[in-house]
Amino acid sequence: MSSREKRGKVWLAVSGLVKSSEGHWLVVKKRYGGLKGQWSLPAGFVEAGETADEAVIREVKEETGIDCVVNGLIGLRTGVIKGEISDNMILFLLEPVGEERVIPQENELYDARFIDPAELMHDKGASILLRYLMNQNESTVNPGIEGINPGDQFGYTAYKIFL
Repeated sequence: MSSREKRGKVWLAVSGLVKSSEGHWLVVKKRYGGLKGQWSLPAGFVEAGETADEAVIREVKEETGIDCVVNGLIGLRTGVIKGEISDNMILFLLEPVGEERVIPQENELYDARFIDPAELMHDKGASILLRYLMNQNESTVNPGIEGINPGDQFGYTAYKIFL
């Protein structure tokens, strides 16, 4: 079964805007897909048994070797591919913890590094989403709220709200 078949017709992905202590952004150049060869944010699909915020931490680590914490939710990118597949991606703001030494995942990426967003603004290889994020305001970040129990009848093993 291909990964496309496994996901079905509703996709849930995550993406992380990781900002270094100097304000540089962690960006990657994928070897495949619609963003092949363009600078974009580390991203991937949410796996069974994990929350979206856990997925973005895992994906950033897998693609770049950078350990992060989630500072909050930036937004949602949603679309429909060829009138059939619901393609949804949750965008998070992350902060690196520990050493900021990037180790690109060579099977998936041509490159990964921290780049000054002002430099990315002038790079023709920056994705549309990156360009849009450069014009956003920090006040649009919504932190996560934990420790809420919506009721034992649901059987949640993890539950968070980003408001």
